[in-house]
Amino acid sequence: MQNLYITGTAGSAKTAMAVGLALKLQQEGYKVSYFKPVGITTATGYTVDEDGLLMQKVLGINHPIETIVPCTTSPFYLTRYHQNDEIQEKIINAFNEIAADADVVIIDGAIFPHAMASMNLDDAALAQRFDAAVLHMIKIKNDFSLDQAILFNRYFQCRGLTVLGNVFYNVPRQILAKTEGVYKAILGENGFNTLGIVPHRSELTAPTVEQYYQVLGGEILTGEDKLDRPVEDSVVGAMTIESALAYLRRAPNKAVITGGDRADIALAALETDTSVLILTGGLYPDVKVIAKASEKGVPVILVHQDTFATIERMTEVSNRIKPENKENIKMAVENVEQYINWQLIINSLK
Repeated sequence: MQNLYITGTAGSAKTAMAVGLALKLQQEGYKVSYFKPVGITTATGYTVDEDGLLMQKVLGINHPIETIVPCTTSPFYLTRYHQNDEIQEKIINAFNEIAADADVVIIDGAIFPHAMASMNLDDAALAQRFDAAVLHMIKIKNDFSLDQAILFNRYFQCRGLTVLGNVFYNVPRQILAKTEGVYKAILGENGFNTLGIVPHRSELTAPTVEQYYQVLGGEILTGEDKLDRPVEDSVVGAMTIESALAYLRRAPNKAVITGGDRADIALAALETDTSVLILTGGLYPDVKVIAKASEKGVPVILVHQDTFATIERMTEVSNRIKPENKENIKMAVENVEQYINWQLIINSLK
């Protein structure tokens, strides 16, 4: 069988798709393994890729995690890596070990398809090297999201790769009908298959406060024992308090991002359903904010970058399924069975 490379931007549910599809392939009698050439180093310095650990345990892979995920990257990786040939050789050798005892290898793309392109280690280059077909995941927010997906699809084709199709995963209820009636049709008009449309399920896709902290870094001022709270939305408190209140009341289980000097916004947020306060600019808040957050059980994270840079980094945050979370793993398989044309994917790989 041909190997399968799952690509997509951060938060597009690449790993949820990998878990569900790999277990479905196992159920169908195939020997399945998993490989992630380029993992992620978090802002807190954590270098062991959690997706690799998950798949190692779920699929019962006997190889060490350093073989499953041989390389990690970060937004400033070029200061670390100088020996391009050595890294490429390390990745290729690791893949050969993983693939040796498998019918098919599910290859999980980097945090963005273009990551490490300067070293020819982007998703397209690696999929070409591993002779893998491409399945591109789409995190749909608006029309530009579709434009981006089509651009990536065309690029993969230009590199001589087989694009099996696209999966829209975690589609918000508000644009589900548009995805089914408009976006799917436009993909088809451009020559690309839609292999599935998976509706939003917050219990599977909502990242936790801890996952925000891993990406953003900074200092936890209170609520260290509440880092497992889910974050389903985000609100930027850079407006007047009167304007902010309407947004704060409307969004449940949210992250509120505001300057450390905006005690008015922070205190108002703590009176609503807030999962975490993210204070920017390295400005320590008024003691009343810490006291109220402690009373409400809401974590407060102080980061040193400004609000714009913080929001930009937050695009890298996505939920990571953990091996002990049996319900989420079961849900990932159910999504593949119910919403994904998995039979077509398997037949296309034969």
